[in-house]
This record gives sequence, C-alpha cells and structure tokens, in this order.
Amino acid sequence: MRTDLARLIDHTLLRPDAVRRDFERLCREAAQHSFATVCVNSAHVALCTALLEDCQVPVAATVGFPLGASNPVSKAAEAAQAVRDGASEIDMVCAVGALKDGDRERFVGDIRGVVDATEGGVVKVILETCLLGDDEKRRGAEWVRDAGAAFVKTSTGFGAGGATEADVRLLREVVGPDFGVKASGGIRDPATADTMIRAGADRLGTSAGVAIVTELKTERRGY
Repeated sequence: MRTDLARLIDHTLLRPDAVRRDFERLCREAAQHSFATVCVNSAHVALCTALLEDCQVPVAATVGFPLGASNPVSKAAEAAQAVRDGASEIDMVCAVGALKDGDRERFVGDIRGVVDATEGGVVKVILETCLLGDDEKRRGAEWVRDAGAAFVKTSTGFGAGGATEADVRLLREVVGPDFGVKASGGIRDPATADTMIRAGADRLGTSAGVAIVTELKTERRGY
C-alpha cells in the first residue's frame, strides 16, 4: 500500500444539491490531507479557487458532465471559463456516441477543442467504460492519447458502473507507461484504491478520500 496515497486522489464533490458549506468542507479536507486536487462541477471553480488560495491544492473542473453529449463548442467554452475561474485541470466526458459510431474525427475534435481551450492545462477524458465493449475502450483510449489529453479516465461515477481492475489494466496497456490513467467510480476504501493503483492508475477520483486515508492511517497504527 502506498504511503503517499492522498497525493493521487482527486477529492471529489459533484452532487447537484451541494451547497457552499459542503465546498468549504471539501477544501478544508483537501488542504489538510494534501490531496491531488479538488474536483467540482465548473460552476463551483471560482469559489473553490478562492477557498484554496493559501494552499497548494489545485482545482479540477468537470466539463460536459455527466453525459458528454454537449455540443463541442459548449464544451470548449465551459473549459475556457473554468480555466479563467482558476481550474488547472479539466475532467471532460467524451462524446460517447461518436466513439461507439467509430467516428474518430468527431471524437478527437471534441477533445481537442477542450485541450486548446485550457491553454496548457491538464485534460482528463472520461470514457464511461460501463457503456463500452473492450474494443471500444481500446479505441477510445488510443484516440484520447492522440487528441492531446493528459489522462484517460474510466467513469463519471454517475453511470451504471464505475472503475474496475480489468478496465484500468486495459487502459494502461493501451496508452503505455507515460500517459495518465484515472480510475473513478466506486473507490471507497484503501484496498480498492490499492487495487486500482496496482492495475495501472496514477490518479483516483473519489468522494471518499478522507475515509480512505483515515482508514489507511489506522491500519498502519494497528488498531
């Protein structure tokens, strides 16, 4: 089990009913545990950027969330505004239908619009693997890499299924050792987090980050 697990966790709050105090708590927890980022819907980026002004935790924003079926122009505009509001990372949902159609031009163009809009920011592309067959996952991962993103990501956490060990292994195999793989959806304990890391994930998305790192510390103390 990694000792620096917190540094791999995007501390996530994407509930539609979340209110200001929830984001205040999210940011306090992120600062306390030194998580990789806080990941929020784009409407809350400016607030979280202000709350995290005095610490080193960056903000990640979702784009085209959770369906990915937005117009590419809208996705690019949402990403650009998130960057203006302080986001340094973007978690975008891919055009799932384009992937299933085998429409590389539409799929890659959708991602490149967001990559260009971030002006050098980190872009993670969510495939929503629960909707895809293995050949579609492989094709999607290849196209994400070709489109100039930094990570391929398994899931939104809002679909019918989340990250699986098999899917993480498949994505890592396709993209190779030097490209990011983010596992997200259903990661709620240290054992599952460790499984995803061993399978090839180098970032984890979870709303249970505090519980995971707290349980891990307790296990190390032996009580």
